[in-house]
Amino acid sequence: MSHHSFSTEGIILSRKNYGEADRLLTIFSKHYGKMFLLAKGVRKPKSRKRGHIEIFSRLKYSFTKNDHFIMMNEAELIDPYDKTRLNLRKTSLAYYFIEVVSKIIQEDEKHEDLYKILVGYLENIKSTAKLRNLRLQFIYDVLITLGYWPSGKAMIDPDKVIESVLERQINSKRVGEKMLK
Repeated sequence: MSHHSFSTEGIILSRKNYGEADRLLTIFSKHYGKMFLLAKGVRKPKSRKRGHIEIFSRLKYSFTKNDHFIMMNEAELIDPYDKTRLNLRKTSLAYYFIEVVSKIIQEDEKHEDLYKILVGYLENIKSTAKLRNLRLQFIYDVLITLGYWPSGKAMIDPDKVIESVLERQINSKRVGEKMLK
């Protein structure tokens, strides 16, 4: 396997502690789709990458592949969505978007259009109060973009449609629904 360095931007879908100071990340990247990376040493107090690794943060990063892992090298924050994080309803909606994207695409499935949708909706959360409408529009856009729903056709119950596509319930949906009434 080559040890070339690649770089792209992405949004963190999930993170899991690994070993003493490392973290395993799932990132939806603009150019490579959903990736699993090892971020070495990020849990050390002195790590420069430490603050970048929050779920739904958007970052620019570089990585190398070795025989066992894809390793994150550098990471630079594009947008931590700090204002969104100050509002519980907006944070819940951001988590909902992340969960849907996380479940609807497979590893290494490149999808720049879906990436643009996710970034666009994370941006829209900042400036809107109509979070319920935003959530339903997000489902609609995702399903049309991925070919699960014909463009222009009305969707009576987006939640039912997305759950049948994913074939499972969305955990953050209940939170989202309660908070977005």
